[in-house]
Amino acid sequence: MLLVAASLLSRWLGLSAIPIFIVAGIVLGPSPPLPVLVEPSDGIDLLARIGVVLLLFFLGLEFSLDRLTAARRMVVVGGLIDLVVNAGIGLAVGIMLLGPGPEAVLLAGLIYISSSGIVTRALFDLRRLADDETDLVLGVLVFEDLAIALFLGIAAALATGEAVGGVEIAGTAGLALAFVAAFLVVGRFAHHAIDRIVPRLDREQVLLGALAIALGGAALGEVAGLSEAVGALLAGVLLSGSDVRDVIEQQLLGLRDFAAAIFFFAFGLEINLAEVDDAALWLAAAVPLAVAGKLLGGYAAGRATGFGPRASVNVGAALVARGEFTIILANLAAAGVALDAAFRDLVVPFSGLFVLATAVIGVVSMRESRRIGRALFPPRPAAPTPRR
Repeated sequence: MLLVAASLLSRWLGLSAIPIFIVAGIVLGPSPPLPVLVEPSDGIDLLARIGVVLLLFFLGLEFSLDRLTAARRMVVVGGLIDLVVNAGIGLAVGIMLLGPGPEAVLLAGLIYISSSGIVTRALFDLRRLADDETDLVLGVLVFEDLAIALFLGIAAALATGEAVGGVEIAGTAGLALAFVAAFLVVGRFAHHAIDRIVPRLDREQVLLGALAIALGGAALGEVAGLSEAVGALLAGVLLSGSDVRDVIEQQLLGLRDFAAAIFFFAFGLEINLAEVDDAALWLAAAVPLAVAGKLLGGYAAGRATGFGPRASVNVGAALVARGEFTIILANLAAAGVALDAAFRDLVVPFSGLFVLATAVIGVVSMRESRRIGRALFPPRPAAPTPRR
């Protein structure tokens, strides 16, 4: 009932439901002085992970293989610009707060990566999937998910004090690229086989098969060293050219929205307001620079890939929110025996509040990005018609 009320409140406020669901998790979770009504659990965590998988699977359904491969320049150019700007800002913030060392590198990772789950849900809520610049947003998210595969290995080594070798990094990068390439090759031909098989199945079998492909793609992505998100995205692309796509979207939409709501609610359960004071300095330094970095990096990526100034503003606004990877990396850092004890104590509360702040700012900036773009770049007045 609470999630229903949160959804209705978001519609009344004219906002995406994402920040409302996160706040609901904070209110009901273990965050004093409020009474604890809901405790984090394995069941909630499972539903949250399924929510991310279905969000990215549905996003993949909206992007045909031809559309995705045509955006390969956007993946490389946009992703590199985003990496240089935002990982650079993150590293600068880390060194400023913590000095040079592994803790600064890990903080850079926390600040760098956008949230695939939050960005995807906001794209659906704001009906931005058909916009041309959404291809660039998707390209940057794919690049970031590939970067996650490399960074998680580095982060785990830093947290345990192990040496990080170039051979290990190169091997992880090769495996990640091979996984994506294999999915794209299979996707080129898979829809023909799927369209021959589907007419022989009833509706229930079709839906169970679609869920199996979504969850299987996510599992393969995790096995390959990538995130579940990129595996689910590619699984959606696999089915995007098939005749069964519309059936899947219609029948699984309710399950996607429910699981996604649990995902954002579970985010809120991890945030403890009692620790706001301890993380205040980090938040004051990181949040403004993280927001500015995505806005500027997204704008630069848009202009570099041929988009106009207003569309480039939309790109930057779409990438502001941080989310699931920030939480994952923070938990890894908190368990890092080789890291400074004060850093390990503070990194989880900081990451939760950082996600909340950037999620709210990101969703609002996405909603207002077109208005901001028109204000910053007003249309040029038409040239007067010469008199005869």
